[in-house]
Amino acid sequence: MILDPPARRHLVAVVAFDGMAPFELSSVVEVFRPRPDLGVPWYDLRVCSPRPGPLRFLGGFTVTTEHGMDVLADADTVVVPQVPDIHGDIPEPVVDALKRAHARGARIVSICSGAFALAAAGLLDGREATTHWRFADTLRRRFPRVRVTPDVLYVDGDDVLTGAGSAAGLDLCLHLVRKDHGARIANSVARRLVIPPHREGGQAQFVEAAVPSGPDPADDPVARAMAWALDHLAEPITVAALAEQARLAPRTFIRHFHRTTGTSPLRWVIHQRIMASLPLLENGALPIERIGAMVGFESPATFRHHFARAMKTSPSAYRQMFRTSLVS
Repeated sequence: MILDPPARRHLVAVVAFDGMAPFELSSVVEVFRPRPDLGVPWYDLRVCSPRPGPLRFLGGFTVTTEHGMDVLADADTVVVPQVPDIHGDIPEPVVDALKRAHARGARIVSICSGAFALAAAGLLDGREATTHWRFADTLRRRFPRVRVTPDVLYVDGDDVLTGAGSAAGLDLCLHLVRKDHGARIANSVARRLVIPPHREGGQAQFVEAAVPSGPDPADDPVARAMAWALDHLAEPITVAALAEQARLAPRTFIRHFHRTTGTSPLRWVIHQRIMASLPLLENGALPIERIGAMVGFESPATFRHHFARAMKTSPSAYRQMFRTSLVS
């Protein structure tokens, strides 16, 4: 009796660099490491580097890789979790190996600053892609042919996928498991990691809010208007009212405000109202319509519109995400 040879496992090759931070690499390893108890053909995980051997990681420790870039010749999925320098050149062996792997049909994935390696290989030209929100402007400037989308957790381009910073790598890796093995297996892995199986929304949820800091409001007209607005978010706020608090003519105030914040007064007010709604959604049981009114939106529809535009999810989905996380 001739037995069929065992099916080849899906090979995931992870590219590591000297001088990188450990979190993103560890996230990939944690998701794709051997999990025989799941009862499905799992992944064959291999960590490689341009030059096999010891790699110094941020944090003062060393990791030794056994594999070189030749692993990418057989990989089904290639993950670049990070590059150590977003302003530097990507090693030519890495660029060449990524190009060849993609041409052969491998799925190419980046997390955080790893997008710079994919961009250097030309794999993001003409594509929508993301990276950590702090690096988005640099990626756009260095690689103008990339359509950088900084306010999402990940972008699935089918054969090329890019993820945002740090913990968004877990979201992207679980997304890959879901594509390969279905929701049940992905949910099982998520439970073991004690994280939500799917987070709605985008990086806008985690970008630091632009709140007044620095000059004393008594000495700075824009800061004075900002401080007043934060105390009166539930009330109607107009440019004229803000300018009055700043003791400036409206046009002069708008000019000063934009120079200080990079945005318009009313856009800033909307953003602050959204930020003020988040703890109410996370911690309370008030109706969403009531929360919208409490932070100054004139109608529930207006609140939902601006919330979805800013957070890439709905108020109810945002609230449910936090409730699910607490239950998990």
